Amino acid sequence: MKEWRAEKLMPGALIPLGGTARWYKTGSWRSEHPVWNEETCKQCLICWIYCPDGAIKVKEGKVIGIDYDYCKGCGICEVECPPEAIKMAEGGEPDG
Repeated sequence: MKEWRAEKLMPGALIPLGGTARWYKTGSWRSEHPVWNEETCKQCLICWIYCPDGAIKVKEGKVIGIDYDYCKGCGICEVECPPEAIKMAEGGEPDG
């Protein structure tokens, strides 16, 4: 078996001078929102790994909150959180 190396692959589906999803805030369509409990969080970062929208805020290797501008309320973070530090709450906005 030949040695596989990513550097040898041809790039595909690249869009030069393309944009970024950071320009488009997509969190306004959720009907539930995640609530993160800092005190029960074990900082395993599993929520960050599984979040399909990159909405889990991490700084210096620790979860610091949720970016509601991009969270779509899918609930994957709640399902995957081993210490159950994230719970989904009703409503699209965290303040009500």
